[in-house]
Order: sequence, then structure tokens, then C-alpha cells
Amino acid sequence: MARAKKPDAPLTTAQKLGSLLKSARDIMRKDKGLNGDLDRLPLLTWLMFLKFLDDHEAEAEAKATLGRKKYVPTIDAPYRWRDWGAKDALTGDELLKFVSSDETVRPDGTKGAGLVPYLRAFVGSADPKRQVIGEVFSGVTNRMESGYLLRQIAEKINGIHFGSTDEIHTLGHLYESMLKEMRDAAGDSGEFYTPRAVVKFLVAATNPRLGETVLDPACGTGGFLVEAFAHLREQARKGKAEDITTLQERSIIGQEAKPLPYMLCQMNLLLHGLDAPRIAKGNSLEKKLTDIGDADRADVILTNPPFGGEEEDGIKANFPADKQTKETALLFLQLIMRRLRTGPKGGRAAVVVPNGTLFGDGVCARIKRELLTNYNLHTVVRLPNGVFAPYTSIPTNVLFFDRSGPTADVWYYELALPEGRKNYTKTAPMQFEEFAGCLAWWPQRGENDRAWKVPAAELLDAGCNLDRKNPRAKPDMDHLPPEQLVESILKKEVRIAELMGEIRGLLVGGAK
Repeated sequence: MARAKKPDAPLTTAQKLGSLLKSARDIMRKDKGLNGDLDRLPLLTWLMFLKFLDDHEAEAEAKATLGRKKYVPTIDAPYRWRDWGAKDALTGDELLKFVSSDETVRPDGTKGAGLVPYLRAFVGSADPKRQVIGEVFSGVTNRMESGYLLRQIAEKINGIHFGSTDEIHTLGHLYESMLKEMRDAAGDSGEFYTPRAVVKFLVAATNPRLGETVLDPACGTGGFLVEAFAHLREQARKGKAEDITTLQERSIIGQEAKPLPYMLCQMNLLLHGLDAPRIAKGNSLEKKLTDIGDADRADVILTNPPFGGEEEDGIKANFPADKQTKETALLFLQLIMRRLRTGPKGGRAAVVVPNGTLFGDGVCARIKRELLTNYNLHTVVRLPNGVFAPYTSIPTNVLFFDRSGPTADVWYYELALPEGRKNYTKTAPMQFEEFAGCLAWWPQRGENDRAWKVPAAELLDAGCNLDRKNPRAKPDMDHLPPEQLVESILKKEVRIAELMGEIRGLLVGGAK
């Protein structure tokens, strides 16, 4: 007898959602109006954004009805996802007109503003959620040419249920993997996706506490803020209303200049549980340093600001005359110093910087002098070469400093590549476990093969050159000066010749 065919195992949540997202992206590839992932990703983002909001609105409305309370929706009919996205009332050219036109026939047959113009009008609203929606859609343009394909994408997104905790958690991870695809597009402007391992390390080392504000002034797609939010959520007591209010309303702050990362950041935070993200749109460097007051300061600043880029003269003029520069990384470093909370406890920061910041002179040295004399630069973590490979080979470091007073000593901790590895790759990136030794050393410090300290006075006397090498490290042949490299090779050649002579002598002697 033939054996009965074993039934296929049911799809996991990750497999189901992954399949839906893949199908949606396959449909988008058929539309001639979409040019690569820079057009496809924002389209998928704002469509999921509206489905997410509608699922939450439906849940909130149901709870209000049960409690016999009046419910005021954030998005009115007929602009809710359930009115047009979940129904096939509109398709083809009618759907395209409804989405984009200033005036159109809406799904209920009435005339009015199109979807995107309606949502853009939320800018300036007193309602925080409407303000977020307005800011997000102020940069949205629908580039799809086929309303029939748009309808097919909407049908795929209908398979995602944002009322399910399991689906939201899984979708959050899938969404983060989609965000990584932005790295290639951003790489030419000095912006790079920060590896998840580095993000987790900065959050773990600074250890934000519930009640503190966490800021990223160049937040990109929100990696640091998402990780900080998850870290704070673990501290919020379940069912404690004031903890939830603090977590949701007074914990996470960010700013992003570019429209696409700004929109992706909002979606990323929403997917991870932050109901109304406080993400400002615009360049953080546009505000004069002298205009920054207590309301602009934060307890914890975590960021990987763009480096390698240059700002305009108008931005440069916002900084002190003796510290003006076009170099983006140095401007952000000054901004972060200024935006740290003052007072008895003082704020603390963890900032990724390129190697050039450590040894730079001129304006760079003057900024570092202020950092050493007015702030406590307590730790420099030297990241392994190639952490941002293959997107850039620039060596990077993390500066940890706070406002507890002037620097006495600077601790250095050097992270090396794992044994047997020559570099990181896109498929084999740095892992969080590689920071375990550093995190174990962090609270009770002592000098070892990877850690050493340098008095601040010595660094100040040396022109504020922070580029200090590990005194216990073995010489790295790849980075020796040419003359030393040649001398080392010659010595090895001589020793090899001596050994070959000894071996030859033994062979000849044994043959007699």
C-alpha cells in the first residue's frame, strides 16, 4: 500500500509574513513607475503604515464601545484603510486618483481631497498622532503607474494583522532586514547602516533608565532608538500606568534630515511599540549652538552621525568662530556635547566617530580640548577594522563621555577581529557576543591585554591626539611603516636561510 502523504507543516508567522512581503515586492517590480528599491521601499512603508494605524484604530474603537465611551478617530472615513485598502471598491485609474489627486471621487462616492493630500494637511495639528502622520506624508509621492498593481499590493498587506502581538514582533524583525537594503544607496553620502551588534553594545554600555530621555540627533532609520526603547520597556512595570506613560511620551527623541529615512524611522518605531514617535524632520545642525537650552537637552545621546560629508557655509556659521568646520562628524560632536543634560547627574553620550577624529589637529584638536577639559571623556572603544565593511573601510571608534566634570584619565579598550577572521562581510557581520569581554570589564576596570589608560594631562600636552595604540598589542604587519616592513622581511629571509642550511647539514650528515 502506498503511504499516505504527510501533510505539510503549517507556515510559521515569520514564513507567512516573509512570503507576503516578498509577494508585494515582486508585484512592485512589475510597475514601470518604480525605479529600484529607493521607490519601492517607501511605497511599501506608507501602505503598511496606514494598515498598522487602522488596525490600532479599530482595536481602540472596539474598547471604547465596550466601555460606552465616545471614540474620536485619528483618520476619518472614507480615508481609513478599511474604507479603501481592505475593499476593492476602487482600482485602476480610480484608485490612483483617489491616492494622489487634490480633488477626487472617494470610495463612498463623494467628492473631496485625495488620500495623500488629506493626510498631508495634518501637519500643524494639536493631536500628536495626526502631527506624526502629517509629517510622514509631507514627503510621500505615489510613483506607481498601475492602479491594478497597487490594488494587488494592498491585498497582500491585508494579510498582515497588526493586532497580533506575534505578528508585530516578527514583522519588526523582518522590517529591520528590509532597512539594511538602504545601506548601498546611502553609502555615497557618508551614511552607513550601523551594525546591530554595535547598536546593542552602545545601549548596553550606557544603560538608559526609565525616566531618562534618549536622543539620536541623526537617527536615520531609528536603529539606536528602537534598541533603547526595547531596553527601557524591560524596566516598565506591567500594568503601572505612569511607567507606560513615561515610556511612551517622555523617553525617545530623534531627528532626521532626509525624507526616506525619516519615514522609515517612524514606521520602525511604530512597529516596535512606540505609539507616537517624537521624531523631528530636518537637519539637527541648523540650530545655533548658543540657542540650545535645557528643553533641547537629553540624558542619554546615542548616535552614529554621518562622517566624510560636508555641510554648507550657513550651517558652519551656527558654531563658535574658533570651531567652525564643514566636516559633518565634527559639527555633530559639538552638537552632542551641547545637548547633554546639565546638572548634578549630567547627561552621557556614546558616539561613533571615524579614526580621523582621534588624531585630527586644528579645529578638531580644539573641539577635543573642550571635550577633555569640560567633559569627562572616560572611554574610547576601538572597533575592529572593517566593522562597516563592505560599505566603508574607514576605521571607527566609540567615544563615551558625560558631564560629570573634567577628564582625569581616558580608558581605551581595543576589540580585535575574531581569531581566523580577516574582515567582516555583509553575510558575516560583527556579532554582539564579541563585546562580552568589554561589557564584563566595564564596571570594574583594570589594565589588561586589551585595556589601558592614559592621563588626560598627557593627551592635552600631546595636542589632544587621542589616537593611542595598545601598548601590549603585537605588531600588525599590515600597518608597519614600509622601512620597518622591509627590515622585518629581510630578517625573516636570513633566518629561513640559516634554518635551511642546518637542515641541509643534517641531511648530508645522515647520508654518510
